Amino acid sequence: MTTTGQFLFAPLLFQFFLAVLLLFLWRRTDLQRWASIFGNLTGLGLASVLFLRVWRGGALSVQAGGWEAPFGITLVADMFSATLVLLTSAIGLAVAIYSAASVQELRLRLGYFPILQFLLMGLAGAFLAGDIFNLYVWFEIIIISSFVLITIGGERLQLEGAVKYFTINILASVIFLTAIAILYGLTGTLNLADLAVKAKDIDNQALLNVSALMFFAGFGIKSAVFPLYFWLPASYHAPPAAVSAVFAGLLTKVGVYALIRIFSLVFTADPFIYEFMGWIAILTLFTGGVGAVVQNNIRRVFSFFIVCHIGFMIAGLAIFSRPALAGAVFYMAHDIVVKANLFLLAGLIFKIRHTNSMKKLGGLYAEYPRLSLLLAVPLFSLVGIPPLSGFWPKVSLVLAGLEGRHYLLVGAMLLASFLTLIIIARLWAEVFWKNGQAPEIKPNAGYFPDMEPERQALLVAPIAMLALASLYIGFAAEHLQLLSDRIASELSDPASYIRAVLP
Repeated sequence: MTTTGQFLFAPLLFQFFLAVLLLFLWRRTDLQRWASIFGNLTGLGLASVLFLRVWRGGALSVQAGGWEAPFGITLVADMFSATLVLLTSAIGLAVAIYSAASVQELRLRLGYFPILQFLLMGLAGAFLAGDIFNLYVWFEIIIISSFVLITIGGERLQLEGAVKYFTINILASVIFLTAIAILYGLTGTLNLADLAVKAKDIDNQALLNVSALMFFAGFGIKSAVFPLYFWLPASYHAPPAAVSAVFAGLLTKVGVYALIRIFSLVFTADPFIYEFMGWIAILTLFTGGVGAVVQNNIRRVFSFFIVCHIGFMIAGLAIFSRPALAGAVFYMAHDIVVKANLFLLAGLIFKIRHTNSMKKLGGLYAEYPRLSLLLAVPLFSLVGIPPLSGFWPKVSLVLAGLEGRHYLLVGAMLLASFLTLIIIARLWAEVFWKNGQAPEIKPNAGYFPDMEPERQALLVAPIAMLALASLYIGFAAEHLQLLSDRIASELSDPASYIRAVLP
């Protein structure tokens, strides 16, 4: 095991030890806040080093305990997984900063920060997992951690959302585990690189396709695709905004990552599977967009946007050309940043006005013009107004769809973009432009009269940080396009991934 390979353990072990440290600070919530912020800043540094090593040297792998692949527990970092670990660390830092000012003291005393770090550890582990059973294990860590985060505080709305969230995700886990059993029975291995080699030689391709559909159902529930998405709008609005931001930015993307990974490595032969995914993408784009149209609560609108825009990524996988995969990866990076920021934005609006109802809001631009302009960045990046971040991956996906003659899929993507534009325009008019009854604010009190200036800064800073990231993605799109093209090349030809694991 090389020193470079051993470094793959660093993002996981660091999050684990940070979570344990926070457990020892159980009653010292003031120390928990700063330990989480500086710990996640260090985690972002480790993820950046990992990203640079993979960028310069290619895919890395390590076998736990010295067992040779495919028999041991394998961790693999190629450009796709290293990029998502980096984005996870960035969102983790932003949410840690926001949580330090927004999460109630009671929730902090119930273990909020340690569970947040366990969730980030599970996310990084899922992205680095090199065998499909350990991917399942990391999924279970994610589910348990996220369930605790939803229920911390014990409010009725949280418990209702948690029951729906946990029930449907347990169903997904059962389907996932059953599919793993079928695949192991067919191939005798669960290592992803080994599966990529052996799956093509299986005689019973019909049973392999059954396993593929079961994997799609399991991962599809976790990704919130049609018709398996109903749990998401019913649960993501319930927890604190900081928790919803992690969920919105990262949890559904783990499912999308798993779909792209396994359908580019293992299930690559049957055209029916990709045609089926195309129809699922169309219905996800349509139902998510229509669901957002009829909502009045800002957080419910954003929840349906999560569903709708998952359809863009599934569309890229369904087309399965190199430009389409590049567009899907680009869109995933943009979506992680924007969706997390939107829920932080909703939490900030709630802190100012104590409501998320668009009918009761209004006049924010007149009272807070600079803050409103900051909040406009994630809103209009979501729409994809050029040259903001959402524009470029949509162009790639539409062009790839036209090149592959997937005209109905292209029409669904354009319709979803149009619906997003209408909803965001309505939201901007209702919340920011229309006249509203502003609460009385003391002079020089800032946005939140009952909060110290330092904590006010902690609320605004992560939104500004993610807004700058969105602007960078949009105005320096050639950098992310170069990265997305490289990831798409590795997904289209997984030989480098296989060689890194099975030299």
